[in-house]
Amino acid sequence: MSESTLPAGVHPAEAGHRVDPHRTVDAVWKLESAKIIGGLTRMVHDVGLAEELAQDALVAALEQWPRSGVPENPGAWLTAIAKRRAVDHIRRARRLDEKQHQLAHEQDQREQRGRFAEEPDQDDALRLMFLSCHPVLPTPARVALTLRLLGGLTAGEIARAFLLPETKITRRIADAKRGLAEARVPFELPDDGAELADRLSSVLEVIYLIFNEGYSATSGDDLLRPGLTLEALRLGRLLAELAPDEPEAHALAALMEIQESRSAARTGPSGEPVRLHEQNRGRWDPLLIRRGFAAMLRARDTQHGRPPGPYLLQAAIAVTHAQARTAEDTDWPQITALYEALERLVPSPVVRLNRAVALSMARGPGAGLALLDTLTTDPALRDYHLLPAARGDLLVKLGRYGEARPEFDRAAALTRNSAERAFLSRRAQELAPAGTEGPTLGKATAAFLARDGLDASTVRAYGQTLRRLCNAFGDRHPVADLTADQITRTFTTAWGGAAAATWNRHRSAARSFALWASLGDLAAGLERRTEPPSRTLPIPPEQLSALWSRPGLPLREHSFWRLLHESGATVKAVLLLDVEDVDLDDRRARTPDGWVTWRSGTARLLPMLIADRTGGPLFLTDRRPGPGRRPRDTDLDPETGRVRLSYERAEYVFKRATTSLDPAGNGWTLSRLGAR
Repeated sequence: MSESTLPAGVHPAEAGHRVDPHRTVDAVWKLESAKIIGGLTRMVHDVGLAEELAQDALVAALEQWPRSGVPENPGAWLTAIAKRRAVDHIRRARRLDEKQHQLAHEQDQREQRGRFAEEPDQDDALRLMFLSCHPVLPTPARVALTLRLLGGLTAGEIARAFLLPETKITRRIADAKRGLAEARVPFELPDDGAELADRLSSVLEVIYLIFNEGYSATSGDDLLRPGLTLEALRLGRLLAELAPDEPEAHALAALMEIQESRSAARTGPSGEPVRLHEQNRGRWDPLLIRRGFAAMLRARDTQHGRPPGPYLLQAAIAVTHAQARTAEDTDWPQITALYEALERLVPSPVVRLNRAVALSMARGPGAGLALLDTLTTDPALRDYHLLPAARGDLLVKLGRYGEARPEFDRAAALTRNSAERAFLSRRAQELAPAGTEGPTLGKATAAFLARDGLDASTVRAYGQTLRRLCNAFGDRHPVADLTADQITRTFTTAWGGAAAATWNRHRSAARSFALWASLGDLAAGLERRTEPPSRTLPIPPEQLSALWSRPGLPLREHSFWRLLHESGATVKAVLLLDVEDVDLDDRRARTPDGWVTWRSGTARLLPMLIADRTGGPLFLTDRRPGPGRRPRDTDLDPETGRVRLSYERAEYVFKRATTSLDPAGNGWTLSRLGAR
């Protein structure tokens, strides 16, 4: 809205009060932020500084637009203000050269002519896309930075969209900007064709990741997050506009348009998922479908004889679905052929899973199940809930209900989305035969880990193994149905490439659980691996002396470390000592495995540590436990209310304290104190 378009007799200031300036600025920012920040980055060569300057322009808009009204060209207005800030920054930094003088002079001339800056260079927005999605950054950082710089979202909005703490997103964005600066990533488009293709692929991947998280949320209570899908659609359309000769950019836009067209039909009245073949196609959005078809035509027109890329093939699959008037009319042989072509181009297990589902529709569930079964031992899919969900579907179609139910249970255990979990659990319950409910793996695991006598580290170690088994079979899997062959396959998939010590630790946990549950030797097919001999090096004497003489060394740490060093006992054994076990006169303490003894250094410190305490753990934490975390009585000091020092906390404190002494700068482990 400009002043010339205001109703007669309305002053701009009055009109400004009728329109929420925050909403107006927000709308303009989402449309123009990429071009503005891109143009500023080209000027100052620092994306972090460019964003700060653009934010300054936003503040100016919030201050002035309520009084003067929204300018005729708000994007150019914001760009002019931001560039003025950039020139001021350059001047303050005293780094003016001939080009900087020229920039300031041109800016002054434009203002003197009474108009704002020219439209930002379209290429600047494309450069900013390539910068935000640079492969030097980890994928989560690329996603967050893209939504921040190109989507105009605040850190809080991004955090809410992904169900993450705002501080984590803020740190992720800051780390991404610092990473780009440290890697000296230039603000320019790649000249080399191969590099351009790789960089474009990274941009496409980030946009599609954002879309998928909105289209099928990986966690939370809702299946859909419309804010993310709409933002991804906007970015996809922008990319297609900025790179009109790139078929994959148009193909991604087509794919997202058509997938988004189904959103209204993808959930039921209670938010439950509705499978594709059960959806009411009358609720599919015809406008989005037409936009998808148009983008697909542009993608094909720009191919120019080049082989189809992965997004073009996926868009072709989406188009085939959209062309079918009913689910029965779907051309499944065509979709299967497209998935086969996609798998040749992108040989991923997820693509093969989708091909198996399409194959089951084209040639029958048996053919699809045979292909799915080749994926059950693929480590990449061991926690992918859609694999057991798809197997459950096909087993139901084959009438093998007893095998289908644990697949749905397992899928429900693996998903982090509440709506999907409820849907999959309900499908499992529908297949449950009457009167056959017995002890389940989930309940048995909980009972096993709740036994008396297990310390925290043992519970954690056992828990890692048993959680993997629950993920592999489902919490509701009858514990009596577990077999050694099943355990062997699960171990091979989960820890086949692990170190010998890790393999043996999980093997031991499985054997202990099987013995407790009277299941026989479930680890019969798991050979114990030979662990390579290792020798822990002791801490050099001069560095040990520096540690003992450190000013302000806390009494607890000094006593604990001295006792470990002088006794040579294990960290676990020393942490489990209680005050009543200690014989100060004889310089020894009783443990389940014998006696721990020490020398004069520990003998001097322990009396001060114990003071007038008569019982409870020898080494205590600094804090009392929270109300929801009641420790076991054996780990609680009855006099102070504090709990036993944990292995993790003790290890962390020692590593942190010895970072400056360690030549490698990593800090040492407590085991080095007892090495001889």
